Amino acid sequence: MDLGVGGFSEEQFREACAELQQPALSGADWELLVETFGISIYRLLDQQTGLYEYKVFGVLEDCSPGLLADVYVDLDYRKQWDQYVKELYEKECNGEAVVYWQVKYPFPMSNRDYVYVRQRRELDHEGQKIHVILAQSTPVPQFPEKSGVIRVKQYKQSLAIQSDGKRGSKVFMYYFDNPGGQIPSWLVNWAAKNGVPNFLKDMTKACQNYHKKT
Repeated sequence: MDLGVGGFSEEQFREACAELQQPALSGADWELLVETFGISIYRLLDQQTGLYEYKVFGVLEDCSPGLLADVYVDLDYRKQWDQYVKELYEKECNGEAVVYWQVKYPFPMSNRDYVYVRQRRELDHEGQKIHVILAQSTPVPQFPEKSGVIRVKQYKQSLAIQSDGKRGSKVFMYYFDNPGGQIPSWLVNWAAKNGVPNFLKDMTKACQNYHKKT
């Protein structure tokens, strides 16, 4: 497998692009968790870990694909509109850009933090531009673990975006992480059923307020 920048392969980008066109939900026990605001969220239980993988499909209206991708990767701007961000910044490590992200958790639970690499590419599918953003956790010594914060060591996300043929964006997202510690099942369910749709709504609103920096 040919790995490019960030350890991502051409195949991984193509897979995200393909799933945007045709959801791959057969052959596994993907369960429809919720449908809300034009968004469908599916989850798949990993029997070994007891954790879920998630797939999200839907349309975000009045937010063009290029703008949505710009907002998603703009870390400084995200600190303004994402209320759960405690810290978020990018740092070069061994010639590669690495992101540090600390997420606020409700009391009395400890915050979680992530150290990951990401890559954005534009692909062509039958003459239409597809924006694909991949992210995955990576261990680097420049980001030691912090006292009182639990490091998420397994994190993987894919995002594929294309025009919905109008003014909005058709979106596919895959998400998995292992938050560590003891997370109550109610919080896991709330995060999936409400946290993800709310995040997408907040991101859509952020698109409408975004002014591209020159």
